[in-house]
Amino acid sequence: MDILSRKDQVDTKEDNKDVQLLKDKMWSRKIVGKIRIFDNRKVVEETDIIKRIKKNKIREKEIVQALQKKDGLAWEEDEVAYMEGRIYVPNNKDIKKEILKEHHDPADVRHPGQHRMKELIKRTYWWPGLKEDVKKYVQGCVKCQQNKVQHQKRAGELHPLEIPEGPW
Repeated sequence: MDILSRKDQVDTKEDNKDVQLLKDKMWSRKIVGKIRIFDNRKVVEETDIIKRIKKNKIREKEIVQALQKKDGLAWEEDEVAYMEGRIYVPNNKDIKKEILKEHHDPADVRHPGQHRMKELIKRTYWWPGLKEDVKKYVQGCVKCQQNKVQHQKRAGELHPLEIPEGPW
């Protein structure tokens, strides 16, 4: 037999049967809230972050004004406020930091950058100043700054001025 011929006797049914390269806990998300729509009604899956949002009753003026307008952009259901179909996150640094971390550090999204991270968060959550918070979080990440692509030309060599022979 030559090197390119195939053997029909090789049994691949049991090959890699009990091998798991990536553990399940790498892919599990702890705090991501999921919104599901049933009969034109949004239902939020009860997660730790949703419970913490429900406990925090303090709201910024933007959401309060939007809720008072009753124009359909903002509403409240089951103690959770929604803005444009996304869960409103109150002004609580711990909750926001946890959401930012969960959308930046897991193995499946590992360091997505400002724009991608903002889009991932905007799928489910909303709060005033989201863009600035994402920008600060990514700028504070050492790995993101090390892997950042430089779009500037490299500086050329320095050409020192000639030393004058006399006073000018």
